[in-house]
Amino acid sequence: MIDQELAQLESVYQTIVDFMVRYSFQLVGAIIIVLLGLWFASKVAKWLFKTLDSKGLDITLANFIANVVKILLISMTVIIALGKLGVSITPFVAALGAVSLGAGLAIQGTLSNYGAGLAIILTRPFVLKNTITVKGYTGIVEEINLATTVLVNEDNERVTIPNRHIVGEILKNTEQNSLVEGEVAVAYGSDPEQVIALIESTLATIAEVQSTPATKVGIDAFADSGINISYRFWVPTPIFHQTKFSANLAVFKALQQAGVQIPFPQREIRMLSADE
Repeated sequence: MIDQELAQLESVYQTIVDFMVRYSFQLVGAIIIVLLGLWFASKVAKWLFKTLDSKGLDITLANFIANVVKILLISMTVIIALGKLGVSITPFVAALGAVSLGAGLAIQGTLSNYGAGLAIILTRPFVLKNTITVKGYTGIVEEINLATTVLVNEDNERVTIPNRHIVGEILKNTEQNSLVEGEVAVAYGSDPEQVIALIESTLATIAEVQSTPATKVGIDAFADSGINISYRFWVPTPIFHQTKFSANLAVFKALQQAGVQIPFPQREIRMLSADE
């Protein structure tokens, strides 16, 4: 029994020695090719990324293109190294195809996220730092990955959305800003033009309110108890609620100081006697 094991061990050792004697130079050459290929691919990817970034290309798209080129160069290097060892890559290609088919069926959801991520990167319906609303979530685009997109809202909450829930959905992109909408009711005895001018001048004193697009103030509706005056203005998304609250308080104080009456809801109740 021991003799058989020693014979097998000796056979394996002899096989290794024969392989090293026959293919040692090819093996060293293949290792050198792989190392040089990795170094070259890394250098080319970095150079390509810097070049695309300097040309003003979106950083996500530039990073994607650089990574694709790097993977292609590394793949070519591996193929050349295998050829140096005299290894045929045909069986590997066939096996890779079979594995890819099985993996594709098993992770269809993940692959659809990657496909959607590629579509986002190529078509660019939004870029980093844009404010988007999708699936009821609003936030600033912090990251665009192949599988997911990460939004950050004013409360520093990170919302990770799978990309397949973005592509094909209704998407609202307001660039860097968000729209604030407010409303206040004034008594019917008030002068609407005076109130509108007062609100416009009040909002103009708030530094965070954007001048473009312009602030809009006007009569929204004639309600039961008063005239509803609506105002709309744009603010940077990170300070949306902070500016909205400040603006509402400033409008309220301005109306009070001007003596403009803000009516309470009123109902008229008529009491009838038993004879009536």
